[in-house]
Amino acid sequence: MALTSISGHNLDMRRRWLFADQLGPHYLDVPHQQVLLIESKAVFRRRAFHRQKAHLVLSALRHRAAELGDKAVHLTAETYRHALRRLDEPLDVCHPTSRRARDFVRAQPGVAMLPPRGFVTSSEDFATWADSQRGTMRLENFYRYARRRHRVLMEGDEPTGGRWHVTPTGNVPDLPPPPAPVEDDIDAEVRDDLNRWQAEGIEFVGRDGPRLFPATRREAVDRRDHFIAHRLPFYGARDEAIRATDPWVSHSGLSTSFNLGLLHPLEAVRPAEAAYRAGDAPLSSVEGFVRGILGWRDYIWHLYWYLEAGSPAGRRPGSTRTVPPWFARLDADAVRARCLSDTLAQVRDRGWVHHTQRLMVLANYALHRGWRPSEMVDWFHRSFVDGFEWAMVGNVVGMTPYADPGTMTTKPYAAGGAHLDKISDYCTGCRYDFTKRRGPDACPFTAGYWAFLDRARERLHGNVRMTRALRQLDRIPDLPDVVAQERERGETPP
Repeated sequence: MALTSISGHNLDMRRRWLFADQLGPHYLDVPHQQVLLIESKAVFRRRAFHRQKAHLVLSALRHRAAELGDKAVHLTAETYRHALRRLDEPLDVCHPTSRRARDFVRAQPGVAMLPPRGFVTSSEDFATWADSQRGTMRLENFYRYARRRHRVLMEGDEPTGGRWHVTPTGNVPDLPPPPAPVEDDIDAEVRDDLNRWQAEGIEFVGRDGPRLFPATRREAVDRRDHFIAHRLPFYGARDEAIRATDPWVSHSGLSTSFNLGLLHPLEAVRPAEAAYRAGDAPLSSVEGFVRGILGWRDYIWHLYWYLEAGSPAGRRPGSTRTVPPWFARLDADAVRARCLSDTLAQVRDRGWVHHTQRLMVLANYALHRGWRPSEMVDWFHRSFVDGFEWAMVGNVVGMTPYADPGTMTTKPYAAGGAHLDKISDYCTGCRYDFTKRRGPDACPFTAGYWAFLDRARERLHGNVRMTRALRQLDRIPDLPDVVAQERERGETPP
């Protein structure tokens, strides 16, 4: 039986409710499907999001409403519940990307929840694979399963080139930056609304600025094509590198486009594979990119739902300290350590840094200081334009603090100043000396690393991947002084 929408159109299917991270065509069953889009002001009252993240999400949602025209009902309301009461018609919605949103959808009468979209491996396939792993759900095993399952970079049942991992070589040359979006009247309207909300008392963090990431599918496709042509050939070559003058290095900058649903991941994976087969990109670069999208991104998503574990705050030693105000406010000017100051400034100014800075500068420092994993999940969620809960729980809790405990990785992502000197150009000219662990010029990452290992040694005892580090720890003659120094430094900006 046909349903009647509030606009009077007869439909042969329910109206599709699209959340603001479900904006691509793959979230609809047919191009002419009727759509509901909701802006909830309460979302921004609950948390202090980065100003540029709020702008990007609202701009993307409003651009989608404009593209759909009379096929869309676009409602602004204090809450989702208020908007649904105003519409009052049967709806369906693709599985949301957070547990809170999923539970809300389940409680709404007349709303049918469909399976998730926007990822490559289905929930059913992942559950079958995970159940077969007997508790050892390692990324490497899933990655090989996904390559075979979806026939990506495969020759029969063997990986293209004969190896699952192909190590890149060489350095990344200076590359053209990705195409910058051109703001329009919708962006101006969003900025005016956010200014008004701020004047009304809604808080944001970070600085406003020109929109830097795609808000439409056309912009997302353009950025993908630019990456395939210019950056993919160098992807993975020194992919850990941090350059103070180049925020992108060889990274794609496509995470917001995937996470807003503007691009399906296979819409990047397949063209990348085609570039390799056409001779336009080396296998090492394409394999690394595929591993990040088909492997890591899907893996993080499915673990979030499969484990249903939330943010296990306090499971690691000393994880009782709260994130200090200077870090929460993105006060980069209060920090003297060059790597942390510059990285925090980039978050403040654009709401984005690449994954090495996230892991080895921001989350690494939080690990050293013993900040609560749950607070860091929230901080990354709010402060990054591509930050969504499902991604942050795995990346922040499972990877860096080793607080899951050990479900995802076999060691914590912890490192001292020597590693940062190896992968970045920050240590040159820094007021701290990465070779020193004591004194006023002792590197907070070097000293913090040893203080962390001392605090965590009982838990890490027996971890074969940490044996060498713990042996080094036992040979440090002034370790008590280092620990006392870091305790005295406390939560003051380094």
